[in-house]
Amino acid sequence: MRVVPKTTRRTFLKVGTVAGAGLIAGDFLVGKKGKHALQTAATRPKWRTTPSHHVSALQSTPTLKPYVDALPIPPVIALQSGVVTRIGMSQFQQKLHRDLPPTTVWGFQGSYPGPTLEARQGSPVQVQWINNLPTTHFLPIDNTIHGAESTQPQVRNVVHLHGHKIMPPNDGYPEAWFSPDGKTGPYYNPNPYLYPNDQPATTLWYHDHALGITRLNNYAGLSGFYIIRSSAEDALNLPQGPYEIPLVLHDRMFNSDGSLLYPVAVGGTHPVWMPEFFGDTVLVNGMVWPYLEVEPRKYRFRLLNGSNSRFYHLTLQGSDGNGTPNGTSGPPMFQIGTDGGLLPAPVKLADILIATAERFDFVIDFTGMKGKFFVFQNDAPAPYPGGGEVVPTNVMMFRVTRALSGLDTSALPSKLADIPLYDPALAVRERNLALSESDRASDGFPEISELDELDWSAPVTEDPQAGTLELWNLVNTTGDAHPIHVHLVQFQALERRPFDTQTFLSSGQVVFTGPPVPLDANERPAWKDTIKAYPGMVTRILAKFDLPTGAQVTSGQRLRYVWHCHILEHEDNEMMRPFDVVVP
Repeated sequence: MRVVPKTTRRTFLKVGTVAGAGLIAGDFLVGKKGKHALQTAATRPKWRTTPSHHVSALQSTPTLKPYVDALPIPPVIALQSGVVTRIGMSQFQQKLHRDLPPTTVWGFQGSYPGPTLEARQGSPVQVQWINNLPTTHFLPIDNTIHGAESTQPQVRNVVHLHGHKIMPPNDGYPEAWFSPDGKTGPYYNPNPYLYPNDQPATTLWYHDHALGITRLNNYAGLSGFYIIRSSAEDALNLPQGPYEIPLVLHDRMFNSDGSLLYPVAVGGTHPVWMPEFFGDTVLVNGMVWPYLEVEPRKYRFRLLNGSNSRFYHLTLQGSDGNGTPNGTSGPPMFQIGTDGGLLPAPVKLADILIATAERFDFVIDFTGMKGKFFVFQNDAPAPYPGGGEVVPTNVMMFRVTRALSGLDTSALPSKLADIPLYDPALAVRERNLALSESDRASDGFPEISELDELDWSAPVTEDPQAGTLELWNLVNTTGDAHPIHVHLVQFQALERRPFDTQTFLSSGQVVFTGPPVPLDANERPAWKDTIKAYPGMVTRILAKFDLPTGAQVTSGQRLRYVWHCHILEHEDNEMMRPFDVVVP
């Protein structure tokens, strides 16, 4: 299923108002690809009509030429069982484009993005995270955001390994932060983090998760890949070594001196906080609009959307040597894996719609294309799907200009992995969980986003029992698509269905207004830890709350995790909730 806007204007649902409540369910048309937003100037909030919070930023962004810098490949650290690997966070300068001065960023081991950490399935490893950052943040902090009060250290960090089946002390809980000068949050764990790797081979990623400033710490550069490998995947003979390329997407803004620009809201509902961030420049692996020289053979790409808020709709197009599209299509992409591991079989794709925090693992075969050029182009509206903000088109370029170094013996097998589907009849509980947004009445400027209409500090309301299967209905009453991430688990998408928004807002009852919309082949069967919850839809997921094998727990113990929207500006402003896994 895809959601594609009919116009580039954003629809807002004013939570709690009858007029707004009818927009989503009544004004979306179901088409071949999914739902199409029907919007008018009257439904577009004034803060989007005149986005003053972005104008000054865009005027100061320097003009940069695309495809002049080679794609960097992050260094690799092979994690070893029985060895504690020390990884430090620090501030440094790094060239992000040929024509920009070095940019101050944060990273791990002196690298932005951080080094790719590699581990083996079933082989536990330990990492000691070290905070060598300065005590003053170089990005604007909003002290009215919960967790970022003036009484808290400006620089606080904690690392979350996204998608890992892990025990709470090692999960990077938002209040487990620690500062460079020794201050700590209430859930701080001073020990090395233990990563069991008790899951199939997959592409994960690690990133900062500190309460109230996650958006800033990630924007500064604190993220990197984490890859689990296995003998089963090795046996598939997929492209590997120099033919296996990680790609992480970030959008950014720059000042003329090369420094990162994170704009603040003008006339917003908070002094600094912006509802979303959308940059005018795309970086891949920390380089602005890079190029990659490839051989005429198969390549495997592990794609991560590490942006704060932006969705990307990517198409691979033929181009001339300067990167200008020539109206032809590039070779197809064969998706072989998603967030939690390999798919049952490759899925042929002509395009990719990737939300923040999602991963797409795919193969492109450049055989027979020597001397040709291709570009990844993006046209996803921002915010998705309504639009209204800047959309950078260029992403990166592929040049099939390297000589073939040897016979390509890699494979694209027709069978990849078994994914037994969960039976929804076996779910011990079904929960309706609202995704909501409260907006300023005068102009629709968002004030706060919430899950289940509760803020971060409210008592826990989700308490699944360890080892049980639950059905979670993500009921999106807003005008945005939200990428929802649940810690601990790799879940399965069941279906999406349109619902009566007015009835839900007034009574809490879910009344479906149509049949399920078919999921895409790369969504089911598949293991997911982040799912697109589209506006006007109930996105239904099946999650089994298993703990790592051999976990030392006692009956009645409550294990604290979180679930949240992975638009980081939303997550930082209350769209995150704790949940407890209860040991029977």
